[in-house]
Order: sequence, then C-alpha cells, then structure tokens
Amino acid sequence: MKWTYSIKNKMVASAVLLVLCLLVLLSNYLDSVHTRNVKNSIATLYEDRLVAEYYILKMTRTMYQIREASHAHLDTASTAHTIREHMDDFHDSYNTYIKTKLTATENATAMALMDHIKKLEQQFSNNNDAPSDYTAQALVDLNTLSTIQLEESNIIMKNAESTYASIKTSSQFAFAIVLLILVVLQALVFSTKTLMPVNKPQDPTLN
Repeated sequence: MKWTYSIKNKMVASAVLLVLCLLVLLSNYLDSVHTRNVKNSIATLYEDRLVAEYYILKMTRTMYQIREASHAHLDTASTAHTIREHMDDFHDSYNTYIKTKLTATENATAMALMDHIKKLEQQFSNNNDAPSDYTAQALVDLNTLSTIQLEESNIIMKNAESTYASIKTSSQFAFAIVLLILVVLQALVFSTKTLMPVNKPQDPTLN
C-alpha cells in the first residue's frame, strides 16, 4: 500500500470517521422515513379501505333487505315502517363511509348512489312499495365502490412493497460503504505503524 505513505494519516482518519458517522445518521434517518411510510400505508389500508369496505357491505346488505321488504306480503303500514328502518340504517352507514378518504371516482360514484337512494325514497313516499329499478342501480353503485376498494388496496400494497424494497437496497448499500470505510481505516492504521520510527538500543561498547 504505497499510496498510504503520502497522506496525512490523522486528518484522513478523522475525515473517514466523520463520513462514517454521517452515513450512520443518514441511514437511520432514511430507515425512519421508510418505516413511517410503511406505517402510513398500513393505516391507510385499514382506515380508508378495510373500514370503508365494511360499510359498503353493510349498505349492500341493507339494500337487499329493502328489496326483500318490498316483496314481502305485509300490510302497507308494516312494509313502510320496515323500509324506513332499513333506510335509516343505510343512511347511518353512508354517512360514516363518506367521511373516509375517497378518490375522485369513489366520490362521484357515492354521489350517484345517494341520488338513486333519494329517488328510491321518493318512490316509497308515494306509497309505491313495489321493487324499484333504483334498488338495482344502487346495488350496481355499491358493487363499483367495492371494486374500487380492491383496486386501491392493491395500489397501497404495491407501494408498501416498493418501500420495503427501497429500505432493503439502501441498507445493503450503507453496509457496503461501512465495510469500505473500515477497510480504509485498517489501511491507515497499518500504514501508521509502518511509518513509526523504531528506536534501536545503542551498543554501549560503541561509546
């Protein structure tokens, strides 16, 4: 290692140690950022997708109950009361769902769904308890919302996988740099020992 003889070992060692410290700090910072991103992805998947899907399923079940109630052989007052109860349940679920984070497509579909529900309620308020095309249209909207949930969940998972791959790559790179720095420090240590003068004891007979 002849190149080590021509450098100031102490200054280079200090610089290398500084780079090592900065690299460790940078690596920790990047790890914390990536970890936070993964946690956010998991939180988004739960809060804005799984929870939303739960309320979509509740609205779908309620819509089928409304359709079934309109088919039932009950007196008009009993049928109207049952449908009103189901409508209240539907609105409760919808009001919770609409507060979740929605994409532009989800928001437009949710607005179309509510338009169909209002028309359905208008039909029943006119004492028409027969099955309505609006229930079918509402179910189509709900199916669309459920499909969007699946698509958005897949996007979130892909982003999380990409973030994890980035964490792994950056960690491997940082590890490689640390090894390189350790090799340089080792070279400096050996070169310093080589340059140290060796004091040989003088032969007293030579005096």
